[in-house]
Amino acid sequence: MTGSGSMDVHLYEEVVNRIRERNEDVILNLTTGEGGRFVPSETDPRIASVGTTLCSPEARVRHVELIRPELCTLDLNTMWSGTAAVINSPRNIRIMAERIYAAGTLPEIEIFDTGDYQLAMQLLEEGALRAPLLLQFVLGVRYGASADPQTLNYFMSRVPRDWTWGGFGVGRHEFPMVAQSWLLGGNVRVGMEDNLHIRKGVLCRNNAELVTKAVTIVESLGGVVATTSEARTILGLSRRRGATSLSDQASADLAPAQSTGPGSSN
Repeated sequence: MTGSGSMDVHLYEEVVNRIRERNEDVILNLTTGEGGRFVPSETDPRIASVGTTLCSPEARVRHVELIRPELCTLDLNTMWSGTAAVINSPRNIRIMAERIYAAGTLPEIEIFDTGDYQLAMQLLEEGALRAPLLLQFVLGVRYGASADPQTLNYFMSRVPRDWTWGGFGVGRHEFPMVAQSWLLGGNVRVGMEDNLHIRKGVLCRNNAELVTKAVTIVESLGGVVATTSEARTILGLSRRRGATSLSDQASADLAPAQSTGPGSSN
């Protein structure tokens, strides 16, 4: 264990298979965010320094093409984050989107600021993205959209009624944004990727503890949490199982008569 991010497709496969062994019905959403960070050298900002992960768009979605999950993220942000510049050029996003759709996977469009939403609309107009979109508004990241009711309401007011969207807050904003997103008609997200505390000064025991608290908040406001089957209906997903191994998937890819088109069930 290094604590660092990885793009090793075999590690993705191992995690997916372990989850499927315990729960075949759960909807899996794999990230494509790794591979977008550039850390400029202090002596020459044109040169990448330690911590740079920037790579080709094809490499960033290779695991999606092989494992074919129901969902995967597609970040639209280009912004400063910590010690790195996160770079998602329109060209790279187009390439990633094309390959994601070809794998039969639905991209979850990650919006970090208002400019990202404008980019999404441009890509939609070009045909690189397909309506209805699944949008996720990321709130509270430094130099990104603020985690407050006004900002989330701004985004919500621009989403067509037949699209599915959600909003979430990072760090201490996680649970306030659970309530705010539900109140504005959106879906909610929590997890240890975004926040490690169950309450101020107290680390959560696990991811399940965060989910349980989010469910309590939604239900206390009069909401009902969707079942996996209901979530599939909301997202327009079919029940599917990926290849049992990368070698199985590679073999399937070599057999045109057995291949499936975008959006088909495996």
